[in-house]
Amino acid sequence: MDPLPTILDIEASGFGRGSYPIEIGFSDGQGGLFCSLIQPEADWLHWDDSAEALHGISRELLSTHGRPARWMAEQLNVRLRGQTVFCDGWGHDYTWLARLYEAVELRIGFRLDDLRKLLSEDEAQRWKGVTEAVRARQQLKRHRASSDARVLQLALGEVKAGVNC
Repeated sequence: MDPLPTILDIEASGFGRGSYPIEIGFSDGQGGLFCSLIQPEADWLHWDDSAEALHGISRELLSTHGRPARWMAEQLNVRLRGQTVFCDGWGHDYTWLARLYEAVELRIGFRLDDLRKLLSEDEAQRWKGVTEAVRARQQLKRHRASSDARVLQLALGEVKAGVNC
């Protein structure tokens, strides 16, 4: 499996109904990273303090450093056009991605699929341990989209290479 597939990760305002994407990042097949915060649309009101505690992104940070939702959707379409991109939380990530694109009335220009489809049964059993080991080696203290995507991508490479943890 060389090169590794592009892995995308999304940080969100929460996990409940009405949650929305606040940061999207990915690691491409060569390990290049892209990431940006997203300014919430006017009708994106849901906020979960426990989600903020996990990713460390505040509403103030979004309003100061976030990019418009349209910019993010356009950037993703340009950078990922025609690719199949993988994520580890397809159910949530697809919903948040759809919310982004619906808000700006654009179509998603790439396919999002579940990373688990790339794993054999044996690899799936080793997945959690390898991912935790990669995260520890990367010394990541918080969840952010591009760094999480890179951890998943590195873990995929290690699992495919037969690493056991």
